[in-house]
Amino acid sequence: MFAYYFSIGLIYLVIGFAVALFFTFVLKKQAAGSFWIALAIAVLGAFLGGVIDFFLGDIIERLSNLAGAVNLFPALGVSLLLLWVFSLFNRDYDR
Repeated sequence: MFAYYFSIGLIYLVIGFAVALFFTFVLKKQAAGSFWIALAIAVLGAFLGGVIDFFLGDIIERLSNLAGAVNLFPALGVSLLLLWVFSLFNRDYDR
């Protein structure tokens, strides 16, 4: 049972890390000034996406599953949404 939840948590961490890398280095945007803040926001977003998946899983389950346990859409969507929102607040910080 521990290995099941550990693997789910690890997948969410990897999704958050990938989203932070993409947002920071590919899109060249900053969230509150540094990569580490972007990483924390993206990981939080991935886990919040997992919570959304838990409550709306029946509806979203038909879209896509990774390893039969993790739905990618909520984790990716909320991670990107949170980073986008925090980057909007960061516009004054860049100047």
